[in-house]
Amino acid sequence: MTTTLTVALGARAYPIYIGAGLLVEADLYRPHIVGSQVMIVTNETVAPLYLDGLRTALAGYHLSEVVLPDGEQYKTLEVWNRIFDALLQARCGRDCTLIALGGGVVGDMAGFAAACYQRGVAFIQVPTTLLAQVDSSVGGKTGINHAAGKNMIGAFHQPRAVIADTATLATLPQRELSAGLAEVLKYGLIRDAVFLTWLETHMAELLTRDADALAYVIRRSCEIKADIVAADELESGQRALLNLGHTFGHAIETGMGYGSWLHGEAVGVGLCMAADLSARIGWLSETDVGRIRRLVASAGLPVEPPPDLSAERFMELIAVDKKAVDGRLRMVLLRHLGDAVVTGDVDPSHLHATLRAGSC
Repeated sequence: MTTTLTVALGARAYPIYIGAGLLVEADLYRPHIVGSQVMIVTNETVAPLYLDGLRTALAGYHLSEVVLPDGEQYKTLEVWNRIFDALLQARCGRDCTLIALGGGVVGDMAGFAAACYQRGVAFIQVPTTLLAQVDSSVGGKTGINHAAGKNMIGAFHQPRAVIADTATLATLPQRELSAGLAEVLKYGLIRDAVFLTWLETHMAELLTRDADALAYVIRRSCEIKADIVAADELESGQRALLNLGHTFGHAIETGMGYGSWLHGEAVGVGLCMAADLSARIGWLSETDVGRIRRLVASAGLPVEPPPDLSAERFMELIAVDKKAVDGRLRMVLLRHLGDAVVTGDVDPSHLHATLRAGSC
Protein backbone atom coordinates (compact mmCIF):
# COMPACT_ATOMS: atom_id res chain seq x y z
CA MET A 1 0.00 0.00 0.00
CA THR A 2 1.26 3.46 -0.93
CA THR A 3 0.73 6.44 1.35
CA THR A 4 0.84 9.88 -0.26
CA LEU A 5 1.45 13.07 1.72
CA THR A 6 1.77 16.60 0.38
CA VAL A 7 4.19 19.36 1.26
CA ALA A 8 1.84 22.31 0.79
CA LEU A 9 3.91 25.06 -0.81
CA GLY A 10 1.37 26.52 -3.22
CA ALA A 11 2.47 26.21 -6.83
CA ARG A 12 5.59 24.34 -5.66
CA ALA A 13 3.69 21.75 -3.62
CA TYR A 14 4.98 18.22 -4.03
CA PRO A 15 4.05 14.69 -2.99
CA ILE A 16 5.82 12.29 -0.66
CA TYR A 17 5.13 8.70 -1.69
CA ILE A 18 5.75 6.08 1.01
CA GLY A 19 5.54 2.33 0.43
CA ALA A 20 7.37 -0.88 -0.42
CA GLY A 21 8.61 -1.41 -3.97
CA LEU A 22 8.10 2.19 -5.12
CA LEU A 23 11.63 2.65 -6.47
CA VAL A 24 10.77 0.71 -9.64
CA GLU A 25 7.29 2.20 -10.18
CA ALA A 26 7.72 4.11 -13.43
CA ASP A 27 4.37 5.88 -13.12
CA LEU A 28 5.48 7.67 -9.96
CA TYR A 29 8.34 9.43 -11.74
CA ARG A 30 6.76 10.55 -15.01
CA PRO A 31 4.58 13.41 -13.71
CA HIS A 32 7.57 14.98 -11.95
CA ILE A 33 10.34 14.69 -14.55
CA VAL A 34 11.09 17.80 -16.56
CA GLY A 35 12.39 17.23 -20.09
CA SER A 36 13.90 14.04 -21.48
CA GLN A 37 17.36 14.21 -19.86
CA VAL A 38 17.73 12.57 -16.46
CA MET A 39 20.90 12.50 -14.37
CA ILE A 40 20.95 9.96 -11.54
CA VAL A 41 23.21 10.87 -8.60
CA THR A 42 24.04 7.96 -6.30
CA ASN A 43 26.98 6.47 -4.41
CA GLU A 44 29.21 3.41 -4.48
CA THR A 45 27.19 1.57 -1.82
CA VAL A 46 23.70 2.19 -3.21
CA ALA A 47 24.48 1.85 -6.93
CA PRO A 48 25.06 -1.94 -6.94
CA LEU A 49 21.79 -2.45 -5.04
CA TYR A 50 19.30 -0.13 -6.71
CA LEU A 51 20.70 1.65 -9.76
CA ASP A 52 19.62 -1.02 -12.25
CA GLY A 53 16.07 -0.98 -10.92
CA LEU A 54 15.87 2.77 -11.23
CA ARG A 55 17.29 2.64 -14.75
CA THR A 56 14.56 0.19 -15.72
CA ALA A 57 11.86 2.43 -14.24
CA LEU A 58 13.21 5.36 -16.25
CA ALA A 59 13.42 3.54 -19.58
CA GLY A 60 12.72 5.93 -22.42
CA TYR A 61 14.57 8.90 -20.94
CA HIS A 62 18.07 9.97 -21.91
CA LEU A 63 19.82 8.65 -18.81
CA SER A 64 23.23 9.41 -17.40
CA GLU A 65 24.61 8.94 -13.94
CA VAL A 66 27.33 9.89 -11.52
CA VAL A 67 28.43 7.55 -8.74
CA LEU A 68 30.02 9.32 -5.78
CA PRO A 69 32.08 7.88 -2.92
CA ASP A 70 30.00 7.00 0.14
CA GLY A 71 30.28 8.88 3.42
CA GLU A 72 29.88 12.23 5.16
CA GLN A 73 33.59 12.89 4.71
CA TYR A 74 32.96 13.17 0.95
CA LYS A 75 30.29 15.86 1.26
CA THR A 76 32.81 18.40 0.00
CA LEU A 77 33.12 21.02 -2.69
CA GLU A 78 35.54 18.82 -4.63
CA VAL A 79 33.30 15.75 -4.73
CA TRP A 80 30.19 17.89 -5.33
CA ASN A 81 31.87 19.30 -8.44
CA ARG A 82 31.83 15.80 -9.98
CA ILE A 83 28.08 16.21 -10.44
CA PHE A 84 28.64 19.30 -12.60
CA ASP A 85 31.34 17.49 -14.56
CA ALA A 86 28.85 14.73 -15.33
CA LEU A 87 26.04 17.16 -16.21
CA LEU A 88 28.22 19.08 -18.61
CA GLN A 89 29.72 15.96 -20.14
CA ALA A 90 26.20 14.69 -20.83
CA ARG A 91 25.27 18.12 -22.21
CA CYS A 92 22.32 18.39 -19.89
CA GLY A 93 20.23 21.50 -20.46
CA ARG A 94 18.13 23.65 -18.22
CA ASP A 95 15.22 21.26 -18.76
CA CYS A 96 17.00 18.25 -17.25
CA THR A 97 16.03 16.49 -14.02
CA LEU A 98 18.39 15.21 -11.33
CA ILE A 99 17.37 12.19 -9.29
CA ALA A 100 19.05 11.64 -5.91
CA LEU A 101 19.27 7.90 -5.19
CA GLY A 102 20.72 7.31 -1.73
CA GLY A 103 20.85 8.66 1.78
CA GLY A 104 21.15 12.14 3.20
CA VAL A 105 24.58 12.91 1.78
CA VAL A 106 23.54 12.04 -1.77
CA GLY A 107 20.28 13.93 -1.40
CA ASP A 108 21.94 17.05 -0.02
CA MET A 109 24.64 17.11 -2.70
CA ALA A 110 22.33 16.34 -5.63
CA GLY A 111 19.79 18.86 -4.42
CA PHE A 112 22.42 21.58 -4.06
CA ALA A 113 23.75 20.78 -7.52
CA ALA A 114 20.20 21.04 -8.88
CA ALA A 115 19.81 24.41 -7.17
CA CYS A 116 22.97 25.72 -8.83
CA TYR A 117 23.18 24.08 -12.27
CA GLN A 118 22.12 26.63 -14.88
CA ARG A 119 20.60 28.60 -11.97
CA GLY A 120 18.23 25.84 -10.98
CA VAL A 121 16.88 22.60 -12.44
CA ALA A 122 14.35 20.04 -11.27
CA PHE A 123 15.20 17.18 -8.96
CA ILE A 124 13.53 14.21 -7.32
CA GLN A 125 14.49 12.57 -4.03
CA VAL A 126 14.62 8.75 -3.85
CA PRO A 127 15.87 8.22 -0.27
CA THR A 128 17.19 4.78 0.66
CA THR A 129 18.03 5.26 4.36
CA LEU A 130 15.67 5.74 7.28
CA LEU A 131 17.23 9.09 8.14
CA ALA A 132 16.70 10.37 4.61
CA GLN A 133 13.16 8.98 4.39
CA VAL A 134 12.00 10.60 7.63
CA ASP A 135 13.96 13.83 7.43
CA SER A 136 16.58 15.01 4.97
CA SER A 137 14.72 14.23 1.73
CA VAL A 138 11.78 16.45 2.73
CA GLY A 139 11.88 20.22 2.97
CA GLY A 140 14.40 21.39 0.37
CA LYS A 141 17.47 21.92 2.53
CA THR A 142 20.51 21.11 0.42
CA GLY A 143 24.21 21.67 0.89
CA ILE A 144 27.74 20.54 1.54
CA ASN A 145 30.10 20.72 4.52
CA HIS A 146 33.00 23.02 5.27
CA ALA A 147 35.90 22.12 7.53
CA ALA A 148 34.67 24.77 9.98
CA GLY A 149 31.04 23.69 10.06
CA LYS A 150 28.48 21.20 8.79
CA ASN A 151 26.11 22.21 5.97
CA MET A 152 27.46 25.75 5.97
CA ILE A 153 27.29 26.02 2.16
CA GLY A 154 23.94 25.32 0.54
CA ALA A 155 20.55 26.47 -0.68
CA PHE A 156 16.85 25.91 -0.21
CA HIS A 157 15.68 24.02 -3.29
CA GLN A 158 12.54 21.92 -3.08
CA PRO A 159 12.28 18.57 -4.89
CA ARG A 160 9.43 17.89 -7.27
CA ALA A 161 8.66 14.63 -5.46
CA VAL A 162 9.96 12.32 -2.75
CA ILE A 163 9.70 8.58 -3.45
CA ALA A 164 10.44 6.67 -0.24
CA ASP A 165 10.67 2.93 -0.93
CA THR A 166 10.54 1.27 2.47
CA ALA A 167 11.86 -1.99 0.99
CA THR A 168 15.30 -0.39 0.66
CA LEU A 169 15.59 -0.41 4.45
CA ALA A 170 16.11 -4.19 4.30
CA THR A 171 19.68 -3.61 3.11
CA LEU A 172 20.44 -0.84 5.60
CA PRO A 173 23.17 -1.61 8.17
CA GLN A 174 21.88 -1.70 11.74
CA ARG A 175 24.02 1.26 12.73
CA GLU A 176 22.42 3.34 9.97
CA LEU A 177 18.95 2.23 11.04
CA SER A 178 19.61 3.45 14.58
CA ALA A 179 20.97 6.71 13.21
CA GLY A 180 17.69 7.30 11.41
CA LEU A 181 15.74 6.71 14.61
CA ALA A 182 17.39 9.80 16.16
CA GLU A 183 15.46 12.01 13.76
CA VAL A 184 12.27 10.06 14.46
CA LEU A 185 12.69 10.69 18.19
CA LYS A 186 13.20 14.36 17.44
CA TYR A 187 9.73 14.64 15.92
CA GLY A 188 8.07 13.20 18.99
CA LEU A 189 10.06 15.49 21.27
CA ILE A 190 9.26 18.70 19.40
CA ARG A 191 5.66 18.15 18.40
CA ASP A 192 3.92 14.92 19.46
CA ALA A 193 4.19 13.48 22.97
CA VAL A 194 1.73 10.70 22.07
CA PHE A 195 4.05 9.63 19.24
CA LEU A 196 6.95 9.71 21.70
CA THR A 197 5.12 7.29 24.00
CA TRP A 198 4.38 5.03 21.02
CA LEU A 199 8.10 4.97 20.22
CA GLU A 200 8.90 3.90 23.78
CA THR A 201 6.63 0.87 23.49
CA HIS A 202 7.51 -0.10 19.90
CA MET A 203 11.28 0.41 19.71
CA ALA A 204 11.98 -3.33 19.56
CA GLU A 205 9.75 -3.68 16.50
CA LEU A 206 11.54 -0.81 14.78
CA LEU A 207 14.96 -2.28 15.48
CA THR A 208 13.86 -5.64 14.04
CA ARG A 209 12.47 -3.81 10.97
CA ASP A 210 8.82 -4.61 11.41
CA ALA A 211 7.34 -3.31 8.15
CA ASP A 212 4.19 -1.83 9.67
CA ALA A 213 6.08 -0.08 12.47
CA LEU A 214 8.62 1.42 10.06
CA ALA A 215 5.90 2.57 7.66
CA TYR A 216 4.12 4.28 10.53
CA VAL A 217 7.15 6.18 11.82
CA ILE A 218 8.09 7.30 8.31
CA ARG A 219 4.56 8.56 7.68
CA ARG A 220 4.22 10.32 11.05
CA SER A 221 7.67 11.92 10.81
CA CYS A 222 6.96 13.18 7.29
CA GLU A 223 3.55 14.50 8.35
CA ILE A 224 5.15 16.58 11.09
CA LYS A 225 7.97 17.84 8.89
CA ALA A 226 5.68 18.61 5.94
CA ASP A 227 3.41 20.64 8.22
CA ILE A 228 6.30 22.67 9.64
CA VAL A 229 7.97 23.25 6.26
CA ALA A 230 4.67 24.39 4.71
CA ALA A 231 4.33 26.98 7.49
CA ASP A 232 7.95 28.18 7.39
CA GLU A 233 9.82 27.09 4.28
CA LEU A 234 12.94 29.23 4.74
CA GLU A 235 13.38 28.75 8.49
CA SER A 236 12.48 32.24 9.60
CA GLY A 237 10.50 30.90 12.55
CA GLN A 238 9.12 27.54 13.62
CA ARG A 239 11.11 25.44 11.14
CA ALA A 240 14.11 25.97 13.40
CA LEU A 241 12.41 23.59 15.84
CA LEU A 242 13.52 20.78 13.52
CA ASN A 243 17.07 21.50 14.70
CA LEU A 244 16.51 20.10 18.19
CA GLY A 245 19.77 18.41 19.16
CA HIS A 246 21.51 19.53 15.98
CA THR A 247 23.57 22.40 17.39
CA PHE A 248 25.30 19.94 19.71
CA GLY A 249 25.23 17.16 17.12
CA HIS A 250 26.81 19.21 14.36
CA ALA A 251 29.55 20.28 16.75
CA ILE A 252 30.33 16.62 17.44
CA GLU A 253 30.44 15.77 13.73
CA THR A 254 32.70 18.70 12.90
CA GLY A 255 34.91 18.31 15.94
CA MET A 256 35.44 14.58 15.50
CA GLY A 257 35.89 14.71 11.73
CA TYR A 258 33.11 14.07 9.25
CA GLY A 259 32.27 10.40 8.97
CA SER A 260 33.66 9.44 12.38
CA TRP A 261 30.21 9.75 13.94
CA LEU A 262 27.08 9.22 11.89
CA HIS A 263 24.79 12.23 11.80
CA GLY A 264 22.05 10.41 13.70
CA GLU A 265 24.48 9.27 16.38
CA ALA A 266 25.58 12.84 16.96
CA VAL A 267 21.97 14.03 16.98
CA GLY A 268 21.07 11.35 19.53
CA VAL A 269 23.68 12.78 21.91
CA GLY A 270 22.49 16.26 20.98
CA LEU A 271 18.95 15.38 22.06
CA CYS A 272 20.27 14.30 25.46
CA MET A 273 22.35 17.48 25.82
CA ALA A 274 19.39 19.66 24.82
CA ALA A 275 17.30 17.85 27.43
CA ASP A 276 19.98 18.44 30.07
CA LEU A 277 20.11 22.14 29.23
CA SER A 278 16.30 22.37 29.26
CA ALA A 279 16.32 20.93 32.77
CA ARG A 280 19.03 23.34 33.95
CA ILE A 281 16.91 26.34 32.98
CA GLY A 282 13.91 24.86 34.81
CA TRP A 283 11.74 23.55 31.96
CA LEU A 284 12.17 19.77 32.04
CA SER A 285 12.28 17.58 35.13
CA GLU A 286 15.09 15.15 35.83
CA THR A 287 12.52 12.41 35.20
CA ASP A 288 11.96 13.81 31.71
CA VAL A 289 15.70 13.91 31.05
CA GLY A 290 16.08 10.30 32.17
CA ARG A 291 13.20 9.26 29.96
CA ILE A 292 14.83 10.89 26.92
CA ARG A 293 18.20 9.30 27.64
CA ARG A 294 16.62 5.85 28.01
CA LEU A 295 14.73 6.28 24.75
CA VAL A 296 17.84 7.39 22.86
CA ALA A 297 19.81 4.46 24.30
CA SER A 298 17.01 2.02 23.44
CA ALA A 299 17.36 3.05 19.80
CA GLY A 300 20.97 1.86 19.89
CA LEU A 301 22.40 5.38 20.01
CA PRO A 302 25.06 6.94 22.24
CA VAL A 303 23.90 9.30 24.98
CA GLU A 304 27.27 10.88 25.89
CA PRO A 305 29.49 13.04 23.67
CA PRO A 306 33.00 11.89 22.85
CA PRO A 307 35.18 12.34 25.96
CA ASP A 308 38.00 13.97 24.03
CA LEU A 309 35.78 16.82 22.80
CA SER A 310 36.31 19.42 25.52
CA ALA A 311 33.75 21.97 26.65
CA GLU A 312 35.99 24.72 25.26
CA ARG A 313 36.15 23.07 21.84
CA PHE A 314 32.40 22.53 21.91
CA MET A 315 31.89 26.25 22.45
CA GLU A 316 34.20 27.13 19.56
CA LEU A 317 32.21 24.88 17.24
CA ILE A 318 28.81 26.01 18.47
CA ALA A 319 29.83 29.66 17.96
CA VAL A 320 29.84 29.18 14.16
CA ASP A 321 26.52 27.34 14.11
CA LYS A 322 24.41 28.60 11.20
CA LYS A 323 21.38 29.07 13.46
CA ALA A 324 23.08 32.06 15.12
CA VAL A 325 21.47 35.45 14.40
CA ASP A 326 23.50 38.68 14.67
CA GLY A 327 26.20 36.68 16.41
CA ARG A 328 23.76 35.46 19.04
CA LEU A 329 23.34 31.73 19.44
CA ARG A 330 19.79 30.39 19.20
CA MET A 331 19.08 27.09 20.92
CA VAL A 332 16.17 24.71 20.39
CA LEU A 333 15.07 23.47 23.81
CA LEU A 334 12.11 21.68 25.38
CA ARG A 335 9.54 23.34 27.62
CA HIS A 336 7.78 19.98 27.90
CA LEU A 337 7.99 16.66 26.09
CA GLY A 338 6.33 17.34 22.75
CA ASP A 339 6.73 21.11 23.10
CA ALA A 340 9.92 22.73 21.76
CA VAL A 341 10.90 26.37 21.55
CA VAL A 342 13.67 28.40 19.92
CA THR A 343 15.38 30.72 22.37
CA GLY A 344 18.29 33.12 22.32
CA ASP A 345 18.12 33.78 26.06
CA VAL A 346 20.04 30.84 27.49
CA ASP A 347 22.19 31.76 30.47
CA PRO A 348 25.78 31.02 29.37
CA SER A 349 26.46 29.43 32.75
CA HIS A 350 23.77 26.82 32.11
CA LEU A 351 25.16 26.05 28.64
CA HIS A 352 28.68 25.74 30.04
CA ALA A 353 27.40 23.41 32.76
CA THR A 354 25.80 21.15 30.16
CA LEU A 355 28.99 21.10 28.12
CA ARG A 356 31.17 20.40 31.15
CA ALA A 357 28.86 17.57 32.24
CA GLY A 358 29.09 16.05 28.77
CA SER A 359 32.87 16.31 28.56
CA CYS A 360 33.69 14.81 31.96
